[in-house]
Amino acid sequence: MAGVASLAFVWLLLWSDYRADRARTDNDPAFVAAFELTDHQGVVRTEEDFSGRWMLVFFGFSNCPDVCPTTLSEVAAVMDGLGDNAARVQPIFITIDPERDTPMALAEFVPLFDANIIGLTGTPEQIAATSETFPIFFERIEEATAPDGYTMGHTSHLFLFDPEAGFADSWPYGTSAEEILADLEERI
Repeated sequence: MAGVASLAFVWLLLWSDYRADRARTDNDPAFVAAFELTDHQGVVRTEEDFSGRWMLVFFGFSNCPDVCPTTLSEVAAVMDGLGDNAARVQPIFITIDPERDTPMALAEFVPLFDANIIGLTGTPEQIAATSETFPIFFERIEEATAPDGYTMGHTSHLFLFDPEAGFADSWPYGTSAEEILADLEERI
């Protein structure tokens, strides 16, 4: 009888721990935006600089022939579509190619799409550390016909973070600006 009571007691303890863990993970974001990088104006930025605002984050590189410019064009269309609510959203482009994407290079690149997009870069170590906090992948691919003899393979999702920098959603490459805008307008 004492053995059964002990087992029941242990089971209740484990069950309450399981339920507490479950409640915590059901309400917590899958991951949070975390970075310390230099923007295209030479200012060091962290996710805390955008506290209270939604963040649209895309990882890419300025020499990208198609995915990155297309996605940044979609982001620009979303920002235009937000109208007065655009001030509540910060679009961010984080380079995966810090060798070529210096602050100066990003200062020429990101405003081509929208003046409010912030381009972020850093050392290769900073970019690697940032990429570890997001579910992304990138790699350098040697290609003789590409600028400087290489291109970059990378995750092509656009990430949305809530005003506390918690992951809210993501959209794969090819999602229309209209679909992203409708989703974002429901949230903000």
